[in-house]
Amino acid sequence: MSYYKHETAIIDEGAIIGADSKIWHFSHVMPEAEIGTHCNIGQNVFIASKVRLGNNCKVQNNVSLYEGVECGNDVFLGPSSVFTNVMNPRSAVIRKSEYKKTILKDGATIGANATIICGITIGYYAFVGAGTVVTKDLPDYALYVGNPGKQIGWMSRNGQRLQFNSNGQASCSATGESYILNEDGICILE
Repeated sequence: MSYYKHETAIIDEGAIIGADSKIWHFSHVMPEAEIGTHCNIGQNVFIASKVRLGNNCKVQNNVSLYEGVECGNDVFLGPSSVFTNVMNPRSAVIRKSEYKKTILKDGATIGANATIICGITIGYYAFVGAGTVVTKDLPDYALYVGNPGKQIGWMSRNGQRLQFNSNGQASCSATGESYILNEDGICILE
């Protein structure tokens, strides 16, 4: 194996796991799930069939990823974050044909205990605070918190809150990377 699997983890036949990934205690990866390279799957994580994780993703303890969840590269899923895949579940009603896709683009961060309602897209490097309930698409670099969730600002690729001046420009306090804010959102100045 080119990845590490703790002895208590279950990897079903047909799952694809990239090189140098680690799957820890009591986790279960179903058939047809795809995990990229250099991923870290924490304790007690469930990854359903057809879930996709890009490279260098970190899934913290007690997260369940149900069919329909697709994560880009460098995505962070905080402890006990929650993902759904049906809008109106009932135990007695089979709704597998109604599963909705939830997409997390490269660099997105989901804080501990956040809930992500299915059928949305979370933009590049968006940052969802702990305990937040996300019910709609988030733009790239958005800082989103609360219940119900709302956007309160913007974050850099490094995960620092951006403070824009009167010209709509900001710099990351950690890297010095420059950003500009316009009517379409923010972008990096090269």
